[in-house]
Amino acid sequence: MTTTPNQPHHVVIVGAGFGGLEAAFGLAGAPVRITLIDRRNHHLFQPLLYQVATASLATSEIAWPIRYLLRGRKEVTTLFANVNGVDAASKRVLLEDGEAIAYDTLVLATGARHAYFGHDEWEPFAPGLKTLEDATTLRRRILVAFERAERETDPARRAALLTFVIIGAGPTGVEMAGTIADLAQDTLPPDFRNIDTHKTRVVLVEAGPRVLAGFPEDLSAYAHRSLEELGVEVVLGQPVTECAIDGVVYGGKKLEARTIVWAAGVRASRAAEWMKAPADRAYRLKVEPDLTVPGHPDVFAIGDTVTIAGPDGNPVPGIAPAAKQQGRYVAALIKARLAGGTLPPFRYKHAGSLAQIGKKKAVIDFGWMKLRGNLAWWIWGIAHIYFLIGLRNRLSVALSWLWIHARDQRAARLITQGSSKVTG
Repeated sequence: MTTTPNQPHHVVIVGAGFGGLEAAFGLAGAPVRITLIDRRNHHLFQPLLYQVATASLATSEIAWPIRYLLRGRKEVTTLFANVNGVDAASKRVLLEDGEAIAYDTLVLATGARHAYFGHDEWEPFAPGLKTLEDATTLRRRILVAFERAERETDPARRAALLTFVIIGAGPTGVEMAGTIADLAQDTLPPDFRNIDTHKTRVVLVEAGPRVLAGFPEDLSAYAHRSLEELGVEVVLGQPVTECAIDGVVYGGKKLEARTIVWAAGVRASRAAEWMKAPADRAYRLKVEPDLTVPGHPDVFAIGDTVTIAGPDGNPVPGIAPAAKQQGRYVAALIKARLAGGTLPPFRYKHAGSLAQIGKKKAVIDFGWMKLRGNLAWWIWGIAHIYFLIGLRNRLSVALSWLWIHARDQRAARLITQGSSKVTG
């Protein structure tokens, strides 16, 4: 491994998500200097992003300034910048403003965005959920829809305002649908005078044959039943063929709706393009068994940026625990290389899949054990609280959830960004 003369080995990490941050943490004590680059100044606990979108949690409860998290690490320099390329020949990361950062080892942890399967024109009408900006936009649209319905006198327009469509029945879609249903059925009814929020329609549309396709069939069936008990209309085997400002089309029929949420798919960042490396259909970079980019042993790629087979032959899922495992592995391998050694190939250890269904039910698949119902919900909550950063955030989130569980109240029902429009 090369090192700049008179300088410690320089590791550049692009992306401060779960994988990138874990790599930075794992390199503590190593004879390196680290530059961590991110286009945002905060690390986001993405699994709870939908709870910000549905007014259950505040943004500050699931995000932390990157500089704060690494303030005790003198060897780490944090840059607030946007990366738009990599010059692998000269070993430089290219920034949007024209600057370049030289590296000895590069870690690409650039994540993913939602994908519209060739219909990017749908994004203004059906925003996805990957960033805090996405979450606050959706929260505004959801809450404004109820506010506009309160003032609307035309029955058809009021019904459209009170219809919420979630496209995609993976964990994010299921969690969004269940939480919006809870909001309409339990939290909001006492607050409005002209509308009955119990009449809200929450429609979950999935092109596949079942919800939570990555879970065992019995847990998928339980989630389906539980959603319907909450009042969610589950539509299976019906791909959406059109999204517009006034609704969606699936199964050849138009459903009038003013709030649409996209949870149907993701597309990786441009890392494969930067490295001129092979990628799959979702643009995820195909890495070597040690998570290096083919032909570039000094460049690692991790997290949602990549695809790699797990022990069972299936791709490692794009979830936080997988990214964290990859970040730890890369840090350990860099340390080993600097010491003149190496490590065996990366091996993913599945820690379980979890999904919440409303405020009192969840499903958990540990592989060796499956749980559902209220007990699973408590375990889901404890697991998520455990992985939050800092005692204050853990206590704050725990109290918020207990308050919602006991009193059906969500304190984060704030309409921000100064607009009373449903879209835009």
